[in-house]
Parts: sequence; structure tokens; C-alpha cells
Amino acid sequence: MQEHPPVDLPHPHATALQSRLLAGENVVATLEVDLDAHGRFAQGLVALTNARLLAFEPDGGAWAEFPLAPGLGLKLSDHGGLAFMELFDTHRRLARWRFTLACNPAAVRFVEAFDREVQRLAGHVVRDEEDDGEESSFDFGEAGAPPSTWVLLRLGRFARPYQGQLLLGFALMLGATGATLVSPYLTMPLMDKVLIPFQNGQAIDPHLVTLLLAGLLGAALFSWALGWAKTYLLALVSERIAADLRTTTFEHLLGLSLEYFGNKRTGDLMSRIGSETDRISVFLSLHALDFITDVLMLAMTSIILFSIHPGLALATLVPLPFIAWLIHLVRDRLRTGFEKIDRVWGEITNVLADTIPGIRVVKAFAQEKREATRFRDANANNLAVNDRLNKTWSLFTPTVALLTEMGLLVVWGVGIWLIAHQSITVGTLTAFLAYIGRFYGRLDSMSRIVSVTQKAAAGAKRIFDILDHVSNVPDPVNPLPFHDVTGAISMQGVNFRYGSRSVIRSLNLDIRPGEMVGLVGHSGSGKSTLVNLICRFYDVTEGAIKVDGVDLRRVKVADYRRHIGLVLQEPFLFFGTIAENIAYGKPNATRAEIVAAARAAHAHEFILRLPHGYDSLVGERGQGLSGGERQRISIARALLIDPAILILDEATSAVDTETEKEIQRALDNLVKGRTTIAIAHRLSTLRKADRLVVMDRGEIVELGPHDELIAQQGHYWRLWEAQARRVDAEAGEDDGLLVVAPNPSAHTENA
Repeated sequence: MQEHPPVDLPHPHATALQSRLLAGENVVATLEVDLDAHGRFAQGLVALTNARLLAFEPDGGAWAEFPLAPGLGLKLSDHGGLAFMELFDTHRRLARWRFTLACNPAAVRFVEAFDREVQRLAGHVVRDEEDDGEESSFDFGEAGAPPSTWVLLRLGRFARPYQGQLLLGFALMLGATGATLVSPYLTMPLMDKVLIPFQNGQAIDPHLVTLLLAGLLGAALFSWALGWAKTYLLALVSERIAADLRTTTFEHLLGLSLEYFGNKRTGDLMSRIGSETDRISVFLSLHALDFITDVLMLAMTSIILFSIHPGLALATLVPLPFIAWLIHLVRDRLRTGFEKIDRVWGEITNVLADTIPGIRVVKAFAQEKREATRFRDANANNLAVNDRLNKTWSLFTPTVALLTEMGLLVVWGVGIWLIAHQSITVGTLTAFLAYIGRFYGRLDSMSRIVSVTQKAAAGAKRIFDILDHVSNVPDPVNPLPFHDVTGAISMQGVNFRYGSRSVIRSLNLDIRPGEMVGLVGHSGSGKSTLVNLICRFYDVTEGAIKVDGVDLRRVKVADYRRHIGLVLQEPFLFFGTIAENIAYGKPNATRAEIVAAARAAHAHEFILRLPHGYDSLVGERGQGLSGGERQRISIARALLIDPAILILDEATSAVDTETEKEIQRALDNLVKGRTTIAIAHRLSTLRKADRLVVMDRGEIVELGPHDELIAQQGHYWRLWEAQARRVDAEAGEDDGLLVVAPNPSAHTENA
């Protein structure tokens, strides 16, 4: 047996792990994970022994074990600050662990140790780690499982609240299906005891005829009533299931981090929540109902057929094996084909989602033909994918119809032979043919449902791809209360990276309550990323950001962000009234509070000039208002929630000088008494900042007030001089003069 050096077991799971080891089993490697299966902070453990993989799941408090065997594999991936380790065999994924990137180096070593153990079990010679000069490569993306019809079973959790209505609907369906089978059964006495005897010269019994016809009418009416009731009831339930699915998906989408939206197209997400849930609703309300009815009809019909004549019933089932084989043959092609169609349709929606909101830019640059070509190409691609799928589907349906017709011929032939040998009566064959017509009709209907089932499965997979995604900014299992925030911010050893690219490096910064700090640096220096980390749009890879001494990862995201006011370079306004946009962060605000916020933001005067004042409608994304007006409304929106921490991200960079003065006066009201972090394109707007943080390549290179940094003649001084020369050059061009930049001291004195 391979001997391994002892491994230091992590606390607090060391004792529990030791107690689970078998005789002769020793621990090879361990990995501490810091997230549970729901992406919440919790301490778990994955341990590798020379025989098994043992895992402690923090959310369930249970141990799982996986015997080592050839064919097992561990896959490590990371995406936007969150890492995954997945265990696979040759058929499926067995387990998945989530953790932050702080655990990633240990995870790399753990995977390497796992690979060596599996290769040793397979009898392969494994080189020592020191002799292996190749670096491990990992797929930086989540493993996508192939689409499967079984994904539809996951809709069961949305059906659970309606299980009472579903059971009632199933009972009505059972009764309605049974009622439809009465009519063929009554044709036997109608043929054998009424029509054939009358043909042979016997008189018709009016009482028997009346009784049989009444039975046929009663069965038809009973079947109609039950069929209407079950269709209506199950349609209501399916619509509610689809509505719950839409709501749950949208709410889950809102809870995901910005990283997720950075990798998705708006049109694709709209298509998933809109058309895919609608397709699932149609499947549940119509096709799934028909399928269950077909199954019940086939089962009941088979029982009746075998009770009438087993031999003739067996002849009826001749086409079934061929139809089953055909369905199995085309099912996978249809499923993958419909998933491709969904993706291509998403591309069409993406073109629409890009073009319609940006129609002003399209027209300004006369790019109507270009966008029309994009749409035409996407539409042509959609057509080509559908054509390929229709080749398979067009052959499948007629083939099933041909097989059922051949089965009907077999029944006719066997039935005639049995009548000739006086084994059955004409009435029995007539009833059999009536049942066979329903049997094969339902069989053909079931074969057609293969298409809609695969469409629904592809749509359900795209929905659950969203629901299965865990936010990279998880809430803690046991969040700390977060009230009465003063705004003291402490950043300790902060590191952050996008994938393999390091963006923030070993950053340490303390911001006092009520202090205004300006972030300065070239594009790409990490200013916006640092603001995103402070807002907790992303989590740090290493280190910690604390507010009032509390690590942001220890409090609920929503509780923390209630204390943040954000004013962006491009303010986003929603379709609605001016008052609704100002009160977006505080929907229950009174009109007096809204007006007070607008006055402080220097927006009250221009709002009163609008046709309906505060009740004037704002177009989508603020259409109808100037850039400065939109910005002042966004400032009023931030003022209304009275935040302890204020983030200003290039709030005045996209406006003219006069508008900038108005906005600056509004900002002066906004920053009073708040911890403020400002990013500004014009360095002159940061003169009022208590301190300036100069960043370069993700690091703080200078820190201090404006005058001190100018005196040092370092990074900030060079930025200031470059901007001053650019301003002077622009002024000289306006006057038709060539201006020579003055000396640095002049700028320092006049700034």
C-alpha cells in the first residue's frame, strides 16, 4: 500500500474526519471550503484519502463519501470571484463544491493530489510534482450538462403548492377517459343483438335499442362534462405554475451579482423569462395533459382489449416496438435541435434588444441597413436550424402513421380469420376496431408529443440554468445586524481579480466617517473596480473591506446597500413620473420629502417647468430630459434615502460647464455629513476632497490632500499638469491662438 506523509487536519472537522477513517486508510490531502451549496458563507471540508473522497456539507451537517475508482475526475473552474470544484464519473456529475478564490491555490493542489491517486489506482506511473514542468490548465466556465427530458421533473417543486387541484384534475381525467371507452363497448350488443339479428329476419327490440342509445348518449355527456372540468382546472393550475416560475426566475435573477449580467445578453434573458416560461405553460396546460390522457387511454384500452380477446389484442401491439425504437432514435436529435433553436432565437431577440433602445444612435450614424442585415442574418440562421430539424421531424410523423396503419391491417386480417373460424363475432371485431382506432389515434398523438416535450425540456433547461446559478456575492448564513452606520471604511490587504487577471493588489486604506476621498488615476488603474468592491457588487479575492468595523461579508447585502447612495456618470431613469424616479430608493416617501430632495438637488425649478410638474412622465431611460436634468434627478434620488456612504462615479463628466456648476451645487448639499468616495474626470472637481487616493495598476501609489500631492511632483502632479495643458490648449484653440503651457508653479498657485 502506498504510504503518505501525515496531513495536518483542519479544525473543527478533524475529530469527525478521523473517526470516519477505516483501518489502513490515511488522509492524503484536505481542502477547506468557505461556501455552502447555496453560496452562503459556511465552513466545509473535502478530504482525500488513499481510498475515498470524504466531504462535510455545512448546510446539511452530513458527510458524503465517494470511493476512488478509475474514471473519476475533479474539475476546477472559477468565474468572477467564485470558484467551483466538481466530481465526475464517466456518466454524470456526482458532487459540486463552491468556495471563494481565496481557497483556489489550495484547491489546485488538492486536484493534483486527487489525479495522482486515481492514476495510481489505474496502475499508471505518476511523475512526482517536482518533475512535472507543465502547468495545470482549467476551464474557466461552468460545466454545462446536456439537455435532458428529465429536467421537466424539476418543475415538480412549482407544482407542489397545487397538489390538491392536480389530484382532483387527475381524478376528473381518469373519469373522462373511462367514459370515452364506454361507447365502443356498447357497439358489441348493438351489432350482435340488434343489427345482425335484424338482418337475419328477427324483429328489433325497441327497449334494448333505447337502453343502448341512452347509454351512448349518457357516456358522451358524462365524458364532455368531466373533460371540460379537468381541462379548465388543469389549465388554471398550469398558468399559475408558469407564473410562479417566471416570478421565481426574475427574483433569483435580481439576486445575482453584476458579474452574471456582464456575461449575458439582455435579449437572451428576456427570451428565457418570457417565451421559455410561456412555452412551458403551453406544454403543461395542453400537451402534458394530452399525454397523460393518452397514457390512461392506452392502458384502459389494452385492459379492455385483452379482456375481450387476448390473441387479437396481441396482434394490436405489433407496431409498438417499432414506434418505441423510432421515438428513441429521434429523441436526442430533436432535443439538441430545439436547444439550438432556442439559442438562435435568443440571438434574434438580442438584435432587437440592442437596436430598439439604441435607435437614436442607429439613425444618427445612418446604420439602418447594417442593423437590418444583422437581423436578416440572425433570422436566416434561425431558418437554417429549423430546416435541419424539420428534416428529421417530417420523416418521423408519417412513419409513425404508416406503422399504425399497418397495425390496423394486421388486426383486420387476424379478425377476419377468427370470424371465419367462429372464434369471435362481427360485433366483437367491430368493437375491437373502434377501440383500435382510439388506441392507434392516441399512439400517434403520443408520438407527436415528442416534439413539444423536447421543446419544453430545452426551455426548462435554460430557465434552470438561471435558477442554478449562485450569486458570487452571497449572504452569510448567520448575518450580523447592521444599523446606525457612521460610514467608517477600512480596506485591509484587499486583492481582486477577474478570472486570471489581477486588478486590485494589496490595497490598504482607511476612510474616516464623514470624510470625502477622491479616487484619481489613469483609465484601467482600478478606480471603478474599487468602488464596485466597496458597494459589494463583487467580493474581494483576498483581504477584507469593513464598514464600522464589520466585514461586509458578515452582513446581508440588502441591509448594507440601504446605507449607500450612488450617483453614476450615466444616470438611469425608469419609465414613470419624475416623483416615482426620485422616490425609487424610498417608495413610501411623501410628496414633501420628494420636493425637499429635489430642492436640495437644484432640480425643483426645472421640474416645475414641465407640463405636469412632478407627475410628468419620463420616457424610457430618461428620454425627454437633458443630461444635466437627469443627473440632478439621480442626485435627488440619492439624497432622499439619506445614505451614510456616498459614491460619486464621474457625476459631472458628461455635461457642459454651466450644467456642471448646477450639479456641483447639488453635490455640495449631498456630501454634507456623509462619507464620500468620488471618481472625477476633471481633477479640479476634487479640490474639496479631504484626501486624494492616486491609483496605478490596482495599487495606491500616492495618498494625501491636493496641495501636498502637487508639492511632491509625483503621479498626481503629472496628471494635474497633463490636464492643465489640455485645458489651456483647448482655450487657445477657441481664441484662435497657440498657447504655451505655463510653468508648474503657476498652476499650483492658481489651482
